[in-house]
Amino acid sequence: MAKFSRIEVITRMQDTGIIPIFYHSDPEVCRNVISACYKGGINIFEFTNRGDFAHELFSELSKWAVRELPGMMMGTGSIVDPATASLYIQLGANFIVSPILNPEMSKVCNRQKILWIPGCGSVSEISYAEELGAEFVKIFPGMPVGGPAFIKAVKGPCPWSSIMPTGGVDTTHENLKGWFDAGASCVGIGSNLISSDFIRNKDWDALSAKVAETLNIVRAVRKK
Repeated sequence: MAKFSRIEVITRMQDTGIIPIFYHSDPEVCRNVISACYKGGINIFEFTNRGDFAHELFSELSKWAVRELPGMMMGTGSIVDPATASLYIQLGANFIVSPILNPEMSKVCNRQKILWIPGCGSVSEISYAEELGAEFVKIFPGMPVGGPAFIKAVKGPCPWSSIMPTGGVDTTHENLKGWFDAGASCVGIGSNLISSDFIRNKDWDALSAKVAETLNIVRAVRKK
């Protein structure tokens, strides 16, 4: 079961500003990537539900993180149905991220007070997700949906919305500044942060340094 409350996860997302997103079939690679992010200063992580037996791998990683990485919040993404959400909650997911807005998932997550972050692509979907109890919404795919301009437009009539773009977010100062200036509360970054070069070269120290550098950029662009 979740080790952190929904409120604690929301606060962590807002404070950190970045959620790394990653999947690999090799558990050792996953442990090294998660550890590198943790050492770089990010203690919230989205494991993507992809590949055969992904839930079994998450179960292993979730228990390992509790033992070895104090304070790490492990969640899972690419969840599209309530049954799979229930499975990952049972395996210790502290939050559930979806690329779509499936109302039935809200019932499963809200019943156990697990943070549910549905994927939205319009103001109407965002409003409906919030009506269903979503504290955060994911804009996906972030850039094709409209990029920072879309978030800025949403925040005009709906300043209470907490939005996390994923897809089209990279680690440059210009890109991150654009998203946060537009009103993003947090960003999700996958391969633009955890590149294949780090994995291929097993250069975990370099990955940790990249994470720290990106986190510092986020802190800088969020200062008013």
